[in-house]
This record gives sequence, C-alpha cells and structure tokens, in this order.
Amino acid sequence: MLNRWMFLLAFYAAPLTVFAQKDTTAPAYQLVWADEFSKDGPPDPQYWGYERGFVRNEEAQWYQPENAYCKNGLLIIEARKEQKPNPFYEAGSKDWRKKDKMIRYTSASINTSGFKSWQYGRFEMRGRIDISPGLWPAWWTLGVKGHWPANGEIDILEYYRNKLLANVACLDSNKKAEWYSKTRSIDSLGGVIWSAKFHVWRMDWDETAIALYVDDMLMNKVTLDKLVNKDGSGVNPFNQPHYMLLNLAMGGMNGGNITSKTPFPAKFEVDYVRVYQKKAP
Repeated sequence: MLNRWMFLLAFYAAPLTVFAQKDTTAPAYQLVWADEFSKDGPPDPQYWGYERGFVRNEEAQWYQPENAYCKNGLLIIEARKEQKPNPFYEAGSKDWRKKDKMIRYTSASINTSGFKSWQYGRFEMRGRIDISPGLWPAWWTLGVKGHWPANGEIDILEYYRNKLLANVACLDSNKKAEWYSKTRSIDSLGGVIWSAKFHVWRMDWDETAIALYVDDMLMNKVTLDKLVNKDGSGVNPFNQPHYMLLNLAMGGMNGGNITSKTPFPAKFEVDYVRVYQKKAP
C-alpha cells in the first residue's frame, strides 16, 4: 500500500515539476531602486528634486514644488488653474518666460538629477494619465553629461493631442535633436475608458538597444548603433547614466490648446517607479 501511494505521489507531482521550471532564456533582473510613494506628503527628498518656473517648450504652466505630493500610496502631480504674479515679468519683453504679467497655470516637474541615475536596466512605472485637452504628462530620462540634446533623451511615456508617444533623441548633424519616434492614437487603445485605468510603462535598455512598452505592447525599439551623436565626437549619450523626470506640462509647442473641457485640478497619478538591472554572472 505504501509503495502504491508513493507511486501515485510521484506520478502527480512530476508534471508540477515540469511547469515549475524557470525560463532560462529570460534576463535575470534584480530590483536596484524603487519608490512606492507610500508615505503621505512631499516626494522623498532623498530621491527627488524640482524644476521651478517657466522651463521649456513655451509651456503654459509655472512649475512649483507644492503641486507634487504623495497621498494614499500615489504620487500625484497636479495641474491647477490659478493666477499669481510672474516674478520675471518685463513689460514689452518678447521672451515667453517674461512677457506675461500673470501666471495662469501651475504644475510640477520632479526629477532624480543629483540623487539617482542608472546606466541600462528595466525601468517600470505604473500610472494613470488624464487625456483632457492641453495636458502633456511625461515620464522620461536625460543623460547626466552633455547639453541637450547631446546628452540623450528617452521619453518612455509622453502624451499630447490624442496620441501616446515613445521617443529617443540624440544630436543630429545640425546640432538639433534627431528623433526616433513612434506614436499610437489614444482612441485605438480605448480613449477615455483606457485613460481612466492604470497602465504600466516600461523601458528595457542595454548595450544594444532601447525598447519602450506600454502594458507589454512594444511601442518603439531603437538600436544604440543609430544613436551616436552626429557631431563627429563619436559620443553615444546612451552609454552613460541617465536620471529620470516625471512631470505634467500644459499647452506650449506640443501640448495643444487648454479648453473649457480641461478639468482643473488635473492629475497625473503614479503608483510606483522601479528600476531593475541584470544580475552579475
């Protein structure tokens, strides 16, 4: 009787052993850094700094730290419609940062510059974006050395004007950005119903290529041999550490028009950000 039970146990256990085998072809990643945003209040000052003021792209928002906060396990970057004096205002100025007397919109842009940077790895962010008119949420990286675009830019998540984008940029021969960009209509993903849910954006970056995904759907893949700066320097800005940025922009050169259909406050919500790197052999 004992031998019979031992036989049956071995018989039924054997398939379990087969199904439990690991996929030896998959890269062996280990978590090297994460922010789960589990503590209410400002983002962790050990990891995150802030951009301030009118920064780039003729965008409508004034960046300020108070528009980024953690609550109920989420990082919330909040776009607000609020008026306050522009401290850089100059009467008659044609500079977009100085020509308006009043600030009309505020938001936040946080980054790990000077705190955390990584060269290669798997980067993941679970978040929810608002796709209302004029909003421009992004999760992206910049190289730690060099001036833009010679330092390299990777837009893992970017949304504006009804499309989701995945971009990589280096320096072209005219000292401008050379873009490798792919877009997907937000309507093709499900539109407002899709944007009401949380999704996972991911970058897999190694010595050979950068691959950008949303919910495991490949958005864009660029091999590193294409990404050498075209200024004769031979520098590849993706063979260096990058730091990450999270921001919610509005309007400007790409964001589109802010309309009466744009709700305020508008939110870019982030559940977590995680960085994995391959285990040493």
